[in-house]
Amino acid sequence: MGKNKLARWNELETLNNVFQPEINAVFGKDHQVKGTWNKQVFMNLNPLVLELGCGKGEYTVGLATSFPGNNYIGVDIKGARMWRGAKTANENNLPNVAFLRTRIEFINSFFDADEVDEIWITFPDPHPGGRNSNKRLTSPWFLNKYRLFLKDKGLIHLKTDNTELYNYSKKVVLQNGLKLVTSTSDLYSENFSDDILSIKTHYEKIFLKDGLKINYLSFRLDKEKIIDEASY
Repeated sequence: MGKNKLARWNELETLNNVFQPEINAVFGKDHQVKGTWNKQVFMNLNPLVLELGCGKGEYTVGLATSFPGNNYIGVDIKGARMWRGAKTANENNLPNVAFLRTRIEFINSFFDADEVDEIWITFPDPHPGGRNSNKRLTSPWFLNKYRLFLKDKGLIHLKTDNTELYNYSKKVVLQNGLKLVTSTSDLYSENFSDDILSIKTHYEKIFLKDGLKINYLSFRLDKEKIIDEASY
């Protein structure tokens, strides 16, 4: 293990905006923070927004800086990456940012019914190939988890450089009759006036430098609708 990674893990333990419970504290059971994020962590009742697979946390921090009236939580299992976003948020005294280090498979151990207003999924592992589709963060397996804590018709955003993941996610949305809000296979070729889409992650900047196009999809998730796998 590299010295930098070990040092970052150690520093994460000292940051008051980071939650990283042991697996045995959340496997098959609820964590004590579930249902209490706004009242106990952020000390307000502002809308709560998640970034799943947040990596270095650039989007979480960028959103929190641009929209101080919302609370933001970045979720990822990679602590050495998350360290950067958590440290930046601390250095800039951002009171509306927290980070949760856990596997997204355990997400329902941390959030109660109707606790979350919106979800961002930024450049996740695309898990290419049909056999791996249930591992994608926009798969029915995950969407049905999100339904349990996302408010009815809450907005989900996907940004990805991977065309297969984009097309798959769009197919899941359309075939399940969910409301598609925005869809583009080349985000920066279109004149979107929303500043929320201009935030760029570390990997996004690399993709753009390499000439790759950025796909973007947003849709609303119906709480009472069980999501089925898309047919091919």
